[in-house]
Amino acid sequence: MAPPTAQPFTETVIARLRTAYGAAADPDRAVPMAAYMRQRFRFLGIPMPQRRALSRDVLAGLPVPTETDLLSVADACWALEHREYQYFGTDLLARHAAGLTPRSMPTLEGLIATKSWWDTIDALASRVVGPVVARYPTLVPTLDAWIRAGNIWLVRTGLLHQLRYRKTTDSDRLFRYCSARCGDPDFFVRKAIGWALREYARSDPEAVRRFVAENQGRMAPLSVREALRTWT
Repeated sequence: MAPPTAQPFTETVIARLRTAYGAAADPDRAVPMAAYMRQRFRFLGIPMPQRRALSRDVLAGLPVPTETDLLSVADACWALEHREYQYFGTDLLARHAAGLTPRSMPTLEGLIATKSWWDTIDALASRVVGPVVARYPTLVPTLDAWIRAGNIWLVRTGLLHQLRYRKTTDSDRLFRYCSARCGDPDFFVRKAIGWALREYARSDPEAVRRFVAENQGRMAPLSVREALRTWT
């Protein structure tokens, strides 16, 4: 991933962010947070409500970021050590997803493939990549390539990017992607297949039941269970 050129907006945001988050760090809280993420990342120990309040303070008074600003800030957040910074970058992209264009996709792909775990991937998939692809259908071939990729997080993003589409879901694409990865041995891919199908079942339960029935011999039991779970 080639980092976007540093911008004054980025420098201001990152300086404010490090000051605010650094002052709020709680080493005692950081221990269980890191354990929950299987020690893959170091944490400052800032719980989500406090973190998001601090994030609002960091952005207060600043202009609406351009696409270049958004990509530059996200890239800078990914370069920092503690996981809360990647959460900030993800939230910022999601908040301003309407300002992203196909130009953003190489950077988004790099973020997905770097410091990857479900906590950032699922938000990037449904709240960032999904809205961009919905506005720019010419990007569908990019998602087609991700589904065939060897990187499981690109695969999971492809499976989950329509998660919030509901009735506007391209069901042919959804079922094609699920079918392509039905035999995948990875837990996160199998879980994503079931989750994506279950969400679409809110709009067309019969289509999902039919797909599961036709592919049950190929689908992992986890995917089947997730797809057919009911909501309370």
